[in-house]
Amino acid sequence: MNKHGEATPTAILALLEEAAAEHCHDIDYSLHSLEKQNIGWVLVSGTIDMVRYPRYKEKIFIRTWISNYSLIRGCRENIIYDEAGAEIGKASGIWVFYDIEKQKPVPIFEEIKTRWGFNPEIAQDVELDKIRVLEAGEEKAEYDINRSDVDSNKHVNNIRYFHWLIESLPDDILDNYSLKRINGKFFHGAYFGEKIKVYYRDETEDKMFLHTMRSNIDDRLLAAAHTTWVKK
Repeated sequence: MNKHGEATPTAILALLEEAAAEHCHDIDYSLHSLEKQNIGWVLVSGTIDMVRYPRYKEKIFIRTWISNYSLIRGCRENIIYDEAGAEIGKASGIWVFYDIEKQKPVPIFEEIKTRWGFNPEIAQDVELDKIRVLEAGEEKAEYDINRSDVDSNKHVNNIRYFHWLIESLPDDILDNYSLKRINGKFFHGAYFGEKIKVYYRDETEDKMFLHTMRSNIDDRLLAAAHTTWVKK
């Protein structure tokens, strides 16, 4: 929760990922069983658009499904409802099936595709990969990568990127605005022992920010995002 008693954006992302994990478990391909085969799912790009954030103790429902597949990736759709059935948020993401040891994508198991099936309905019409990247020189914050930031895929979990992106913004934004929309893309993994350099730029008077994250070691591009904020 934030100080206004509403779920934070990172909490929403965590719940969306929990829904995806449940969908995996439901077809007997849980994240833990895949990990035993050195396989995981990696989020490469995605967007969240919130009408409002649920309040403390409010019950919400997340509907999730796969809208299409390629050889190595699937597009996951999500709609978030309140207890009355009203839509309060939606999200879409591209997930890649990934060999953890070899650190490269692999074909999705055909049985996973068969058990999940797919529904061509999309939660929102958005270009997930269309992201502008800031050049170095506009650094706003730097964060250490700790062991707790690294997930079973052996690199930094995407929720941590999201957390650092938000934490780097000015207090005025975090205290007086709500995150309406984020569209993000991941380019390379980051690992324990590195530092994350975060850059952002206020792009318009409408509180739209561009964000870029790079490694302190070789300046490689890790992630980039656009965020839009609205007055509370």
